[in-house]
Amino acid sequence: MVQRVFLLDASVYVFRAWFAVSDAVSDDAGLPANAVFGYGAFLCDLLERQRPDYVVAAFDESLTSSFRNDIYPDYKANRPPPPEDLRRQFQVCQRFTAALGVPVLASERYEADDLIGSFARRVRTDGLEMVYTTADKDLAQLIEGDDCWWDAARNRWLDARGVTETLGVAPGQIADLLGLAGDSVDNIPGVPGIGRKTAAALLQARESLDGVYADLDAIGTLGLRGAARIKGLLEAHREQAYLSRSLSRIHCEAPLDVALEDARWQGAGASSLDDTPLPRQLRSRAMRLGEAGG
Repeated sequence: MVQRVFLLDASVYVFRAWFAVSDAVSDDAGLPANAVFGYGAFLCDLLERQRPDYVVAAFDESLTSSFRNDIYPDYKANRPPPPEDLRRQFQVCQRFTAALGVPVLASERYEADDLIGSFARRVRTDGLEMVYTTADKDLAQLIEGDDCWWDAARNRWLDARGVTETLGVAPGQIADLLGLAGDSVDNIPGVPGIGRKTAAALLQARESLDGVYADLDAIGTLGLRGAARIKGLLEAHREQAYLSRSLSRIHCEAPLDVALEDARWQGAGASSLDDTPLPRQLRSRAMRLGEAGG
């Protein structure tokens, strides 16, 4: 039977919980624990229902210190720093994750996507399939073979074909797509005036950003509305397009200290849970996971 590695983009679900759960929820010490409660319940659901063979969770710690900020200082500059209480809860979420027997990946230089991609590349064998657990479709660029993208909160699954149907490009073309169209969420500029629909049409015809720029005159033969304008935009912003692709590509050679066997899920550790400040209901649920590993 094929074994699966669940690679959790944890920060996405912590942020979701922060906004979705009332801040009246508190932990043992009376401190707000809404993000901890929502994320913790989500993680317990995942472990209980999926019984993963292997699982790791990656957290973002590089909002302003990523290697991408060295390349482009304005990368993610549109995002305000998280409130101090959310930062505290992120730390508790990491502790809770580890207490449930799930290795934590975090770095000040590499983003969660990079850590996930690096782990997947390191452990990939013919007998393993990757489940990229996130709400961010950009992470789907890592899909190979029978891997899949899964937004666990909405229970939406996409394989490589589903990605192509959803985004208009194959997983391996997503960085090229963002190089052309940019990404406002991460403040990646792309080519001004080129949206995702036009970018996808260009890549369907020319396969890659390199293919697009190899023959700009061919754009006039693609049947695109405003072809002359598109050609002009591409000519004027060539350097920015390649910069944007570089920012969008997931770096899969980040240093890691977690191996595949470390990621085999074998259940929660009661003593570690005792040392983690949690809402009472979440502690009870986590304790029930006990040693019921996959």
